[in-house]
Amino acid sequence: MRFKAFRIHDDNGQIAGRFEDLTLDDLAAGDVVVRVTYSGINYKDALAATGAGKILRKYPLVGGIDLAGIVESSADARYRAGDHVLVTGCELSETHDGGYAQYARVKGDWVIPLPAGLDDRSAMAIGTAGFTAALAIHRMEENGQRPANGPVVVTGATGGVGSFAIDMLAARGYEVVAVSGKPGAVDYLKTLGAAHVLMRQSIDYGTRPLEKAQFAGAIDNVGGDMLAWLTRTVGYGGSIASVGLAGGATLNTTVMPFILRAVNLLGINSSATPRALRLLVWQRIATDLAPAHLDAIAAREIPFDALPGAFAPYLKGEITGRTIVRIA
Repeated sequence: MRFKAFRIHDDNGQIAGRFEDLTLDDLAAGDVVVRVTYSGINYKDALAATGAGKILRKYPLVGGIDLAGIVESSADARYRAGDHVLVTGCELSETHDGGYAQYARVKGDWVIPLPAGLDDRSAMAIGTAGFTAALAIHRMEENGQRPANGPVVVTGATGGVGSFAIDMLAARGYEVVAVSGKPGAVDYLKTLGAAHVLMRQSIDYGTRPLEKAQFAGAIDNVGGDMLAWLTRTVGYGGSIASVGLAGGATLNTTVMPFILRAVNLLGINSSATPRALRLLVWQRIATDLAPAHLDAIAAREIPFDALPGAFAPYLKGEITGRTIVRIA
């Protein structure tokens, strides 16, 4: 059996992705073969496919860190042919062939049975972005974050993670402050549930170890100066979920927020999340963290053939929300 896949190569230092016909023998080893129906595009996928970021640790690999589909065959007794399943993160498109193919072969421990209330398409509309937002909220609430504590700020608000974070937080009763550099996105952010929108360009980051407390918590997709500012402006006992580094990987701050305001800085790694926690968070996504505006966030769907041309806008910061890739 031959099938279509988008495979990423290192051609003498030039990273390039292209469609190829593969067989199962060409794929990395695994216990479960999935007939892929949908995938999605994340910023990380754009970095990997274009070589703009060092994501892949071996070549060639099928791209795509997300997939949903139907089990074709399984050597793992937990899954049977016909089961609808999803995989996000784990080692897909890093050391293992990913979801940009009509078939995928993955390890059984990575596979999540599709929760009741989701289908293949909606699972990929959510994908790693929604899972990351839900994981951040879950970790914050484990550390005492509650709507009554006060407003939660979300940076990088128009991206996939930011969009889902606003939607999920608002639905749970949080007052959400969105930070964005896109003036044209204000209506979109308010539709998702943002009570207030701050333009990134208008923020005075200040210079003191502690600035006036403005927020009870934060989900940060930016890093750099933005994350440092959040450490100085989140109030006593608040949690900051550090998700991304679009604004830089360096963090210049002091210990003052942590020892005087008891601020919690929570690292969020959605790729390496242990299975038990992964199952729990996906169950929450299907229930109390179910996105209320999924169609608005994932408003774009493209066919598999259109994938190669879809990465550039991500690298230019032009994308709002999510893109679904229809594989089958």
